[in-house]
Amino acid sequence: MKNYLFLLLVLVLLGCNAQETFEIGEIKTPKGDILVWLSDKTPKHKNSFIQLAREGYWDSLTFNRVIPDFVVQGGCPDTPEGFNDPEYLLEPEFDSELLHEYGALGAGRDGNPQKLSARCQFYVIQNKEGEHRLDGDYTVFGKVIKGMDVIDAIVQVERDSIDQPLTPITLDVNIIHKTKEELGALGYNPN
Repeated sequence: MKNYLFLLLVLVLLGCNAQETFEIGEIKTPKGDILVWLSDKTPKHKNSFIQLAREGYWDSLTFNRVIPDFVVQGGCPDTPEGFNDPEYLLEPEFDSELLHEYGALGAGRDGNPQKLSARCQFYVIQNKEGEHRLDGDYTVFGKVIKGMDVIDAIVQVERDSIDQPLTPITLDVNIIHKTKEELGALGYNPN
């Protein structure tokens, strides 16, 4: 009985010292690294992003659309596979608190009437005034918490007539863990 109580006490003490960590998206590019908060208010989009990042889905892809004062978009190009394959479509998850503000992370889609997201694409709003005309039409599922200077640099690269960078901006997307204190050091409060 003493051993059982001792083991229970040790487990309780260890549990008290364990720090909660949060899953953060890390996007490595030739211009620098970007960290993104993934919102619990959009669980399907958050889980999809985490799954695709862990599978290395985006690691051979690029930011294929960059438009100053608007957006950087990455993932699969505008192809039927991205917009028609049910495996790569998600029901919209609109939330009135998740808006198309500077640094918002959203899910790309085509003009489908159901507003289904192409889970293989994501974008970051680069317009400092936001892009609120997109609110309620495209799902915002997170925001940049570090690296908007990288986003601002990416939109300045030389691009062609369809806004594709002439020099590819490659992606290496991962999921990392940060404690509340580490997030605070970045200027972000997870509450």
